[in-house]
Amino acid sequence: MIQMEVCANSLPSALAAQEGGAVRVEFCDNLPEGGTTPSYAQLKLAKELLHILVYPIIRPRGGDFLYSDLEFLLMKEDIKMCKSLNCDGIVIGILNADGSIDKARCAELINLAKPMKITFHRAFDMCNDLEKGLEDLIELGCERVLTSGAAASALAGAQQIKALIKQAAGRIIIMPGAGVKITNIAEIIRITGATEFHASAKHAVKSKMEFRNPNLSMGTSEDEFSYDLTDVNTVKNLIQLANA
Repeated sequence: MIQMEVCANSLPSALAAQEGGAVRVEFCDNLPEGGTTPSYAQLKLAKELLHILVYPIIRPRGGDFLYSDLEFLLMKEDIKMCKSLNCDGIVIGILNADGSIDKARCAELINLAKPMKITFHRAFDMCNDLEKGLEDLIELGCERVLTSGAAASALAGAQQIKALIKQAAGRIIIMPGAGVKITNIAEIIRITGATEFHASAKHAVKSKMEFRNPNLSMGTSEDEFSYDLTDVNTVKNLIQLANA
């Protein structure tokens, strides 16, 4: 069976992922920035309402994966929060300035997180040497790594993902993600042989606001009168196609 993890950008998205048949959610906020740590309230209710695995992302901001001492302190406090709520795992990723995996800081977070499991996110795709980086993650004891093969999408990086799966040889799970869709998941499976996948399965939900002020914007979004939400049927279809 091919298993599906959904990148859930809210509690409603996480519930939709569960209804659609996902085995796990990577729980995040601010998906347009690549995902940041969700709030205490979202995580607390997720653990109360979900029976699938909940893995919050531990990321204090968007942008790169080189963090200040203060940001690292925030990450540790967020891990303590996740641990107190009995989350099943966390999703982390820290790099050194030269693009290598920051093994020292990652090891500190992993030790603090125990017994929660660890997924290393797509900071991996920004490291300077994927093969060396993968060995570092195996040495650290990560359960899995989310990757597009350092390409713009998992389909574009499918050959690299295939090579990483061969290198891993069962020592760590290689989970393709980025642009995984109904239209391409079968092809990614055919090329890579991967058994776990990551997708947001999202669609735009239009606002029900009747009055709209055309003279200002509250943020950077082109359309502030819609928001993204995981779609139950898209999750179901992804899983069905993956296991056809």
